[in-house]
Amino acid sequence: MRKPLSAAIGVVALLPLAAVPAHAAPAHPAGPSGYANVLDMRGTPTASEPPEFNDISVFSDRGAWHAYALPKDPATYGGFTGPLYIAQEYPWWLSKAFSRVQLSENGRKIDLSGAKPALSALPGLLRQVYDLDGLRLTLELRFGSAHTALVRAFVENTGRTARTIQVGWTGELLRPDAEPMKSAPSLKATGKGVQVDFAKVRKTWSYLTNGTERFEITHAEPVRTTVTGDSYTTDLARPLTVKPKATSALTWAETYTFDEAERRAETPAVAGLLRSPERAEAQGDARWKGYVSKATRGVPAERRRLAVKSVETLVSNWRGPAGAIRHNGITPSITYKWFSGLWSWDTWKQAVGTAKFDPALARDQIRSMFDYQITAQSKDRPQDAGMIPDAIFYNTPAEGGGNWNERNSKPPLAAWSVWQVYLKDRDASFLREMYPKLVAYHDWWYRTRDHDHNGLAEYGATVDPANATADDQLEAAAWESGMDNAPRFDAELGVKMLANTDASGKVVGYSINQESVDLNAYLAAEKHYLALIAGKLGKHAEAAKFEKDSAKVAGLVRARMYDGKSGFFYDTAMTADGGKTLTERGRGIEGAIPLWAGVASKQQAAAVRFKMVDPNEFATKVPFPTVSKSSPYFQSTKYWRGPVWIDQAYFALTGLRGYGYQADARTLADRLRANASGMLGDGPLHENYDPLTGAQLNSPNFSWSAGLLLALDD
Repeated sequence: MRKPLSAAIGVVALLPLAAVPAHAAPAHPAGPSGYANVLDMRGTPTASEPPEFNDISVFSDRGAWHAYALPKDPATYGGFTGPLYIAQEYPWWLSKAFSRVQLSENGRKIDLSGAKPALSALPGLLRQVYDLDGLRLTLELRFGSAHTALVRAFVENTGRTARTIQVGWTGELLRPDAEPMKSAPSLKATGKGVQVDFAKVRKTWSYLTNGTERFEITHAEPVRTTVTGDSYTTDLARPLTVKPKATSALTWAETYTFDEAERRAETPAVAGLLRSPERAEAQGDARWKGYVSKATRGVPAERRRLAVKSVETLVSNWRGPAGAIRHNGITPSITYKWFSGLWSWDTWKQAVGTAKFDPALARDQIRSMFDYQITAQSKDRPQDAGMIPDAIFYNTPAEGGGNWNERNSKPPLAAWSVWQVYLKDRDASFLREMYPKLVAYHDWWYRTRDHDHNGLAEYGATVDPANATADDQLEAAAWESGMDNAPRFDAELGVKMLANTDASGKVVGYSINQESVDLNAYLAAEKHYLALIAGKLGKHAEAAKFEKDSAKVAGLVRARMYDGKSGFFYDTAMTADGGKTLTERGRGIEGAIPLWAGVASKQQAAAVRFKMVDPNEFATKVPFPTVSKSSPYFQSTKYWRGPVWIDQAYFALTGLRGYGYQADARTLADRLRANASGMLGDGPLHENYDPLTGAQLNSPNFSWSAGLLLALDD
């Protein structure tokens, strides 16, 4: 492997030698008991760039942009796997285990690779315990801040005579294979440990750094570090003398920052963590105890581990403000290459689940998307005032980001999300903050997505350079639905684009030539939630109008989007095309949304319920495929053409409950949890599942699956 010239030179940093004090081992059991390894977090990477779907589940916390796992390869014992760091928009492994503890006695290395450690992923921390012939080494990693992991090593003498132990740390970079990423990381010894700096690389689709990023290890005790090429060794300045039945503790911080401003702000936080690690541990454990208590409250014993796994999934996908992201947000998955940004309808659903254990974080998630709500002052798109973009990332397009997406929005669930978050802690100030923004977003749909002005909206696309052709516009419209490749958006089935104009004839957006049942059911529900919010704010006239308008849209859905012959809801052709229900495209799970929204009549709900419990329709091994098993377009593993998505299952189950079908909902929910592979075990929660086999599909550690599994138990 070719190394940068600077990395090939050995560098030594020394601190004055000083005695290392002995500390007691933690007096409290770290982390809530009973929830060890609800998610298997063992793994060792073989390359710097993870596979597109990373098969190693990781732990992060507090919005940090780096994460860790437990070791799997014995050669990495004594260290935590990683870290996995996010190069602005993409996850990369820095090392197999960058900071591995090494112990020796009388000049002889104590071999950890032959040990059989107890490895535990607990709520809020990772732990390793090694029993080593009269010694016990315990390693614990927690996040002490949004940038820093706090790591502690406890060396316990279980024997009857004093032991003198030399302690060191070692690590090696796991460099990317290709340039310029390969040369980006560089090692440097410091007075308190070691740091990795990153050169500037602007590879839009794989690696983005500004040349200001840094990962650094800071030790509380005096150490000396030597760097040789891609490897380093840090040694404790003085050996540990551990008395019989006593324990000595060592503490260090592992910090990842994007720029100097973050480092300046983080310096006192790191100093505080190293000065009072027990305080940080106690605070972190108390926070996680609260998370677990809230998430499992009222949950049957057999599902509590699933609830805790859902919390761990959401928290590990939490990213703090950085780059263009201005508030705490939760990404879809840290373990999928393309999912380190924020999506709007993911956010609405994730916030509902997050509110169960951390309402403040849920509120921030919602703010993170509304930070980029288009305003009337926009120079490029004033016609889109009120719109929420589909996705935002660390980089805007002007900064070289390729994933930012404003050419379409996502289904309107924001008012529902805000109201559900409000119900958790009754923070009325949040309603006041969000209400005018929610109204502006709601109005945008009718101004730019109701082609024939009949009160029923359509999915569509914005006026945007990325929507230059009809094919581009149709793709954007399908993305706007969230059901990207669902058969109801197939061009060969007659789907085409229509231009929407304002009173002056100016094009303000595009619509597909069909009115979608899920969209209009969502909009009817949004009007209802806007009415609830307005009522709480004392805006009674506005509340009454929203309720009246909600009833009107609900009536249109019942009258125009339900097919009595087949007993199901469907998208509807535009009035100019006869306004017929599009039954020939098969049944999709979108037909259950009128039940969730409460807009179906009792008779219509009964007919839809019949399809929901039919094994040849939606009651498959894992219930609620996105396309009915009876459909000619059903494909069990093809994204939105058959796989089971937990959000759609949530909407269907909630709809059944709302119309009194409690037993059906309970049976189908139990079947879903039992048959979705790994869900009740220690497997990651996936983006979707094969309805016929239960096999995991697409992204692991998927946030909206976690969020709505939590919400199902509310």
